[in-house]
Amino acid sequence: MQPLATIVALATQGAHGAVASHDRYNLFQDLSFWTLLAFLVVMGLFWRLGAHKAITGALDKRQNRIADELNQARSFREEAQEILAQYQRRQREVEEEAQSIITQAKRDAQRLREEAREKINEQIERRTKAAADKITRAEAQAIAEVRNQAANLAIAAAKNVIRERMDSGAQTALIDKSIAGIRSKLN
Repeated sequence: MQPLATIVALATQGAHGAVASHDRYNLFQDLSFWTLLAFLVVMGLFWRLGAHKAITGALDKRQNRIADELNQARSFREEAQEILAQYQRRQREVEEEAQSIITQAKRDAQRLREEAREKINEQIERRTKAAADKITRAEAQAIAEVRNQAANLAIAAAKNVIRERMDSGAQTALIDKSIAGIRSKLN
């Protein structure tokens, strides 16, 4: 209200100054006077009708709307920051999990490598032992065959020697003696 009173006072003062300087000046013919009067009437009407309340109400509504939008923007920002933090935590968890999987895979690969080496070494040992056993059996079989052939040759040679040196009576006595030896061994 104070600024309005100041404007009215200045306008009135300007109008009185104009009258004083010109004696024949008519106040009702001055355009500034009528402009001031129209302005004061319009301002009075606005004041009377409560336009200042409507304007301040509209400004308050706008201020509240802007404040609400700012609050909403803050909440969106906080929510976005929270989501970002969640994604960052999840990314760290996934990276740690991936690192864990890689580490476990390396350990598994190393273990499988060692197991494969052990199996190969065991297999080589088994095959070497089987080959050595086969060789030993082959040697024993060869020795047995050589002995059998030597025994067969010795028997054949003994037969030949006995045939040549023994007569029929000595052969009969030798057969009887052998039969008696077999009987004594069987009983």
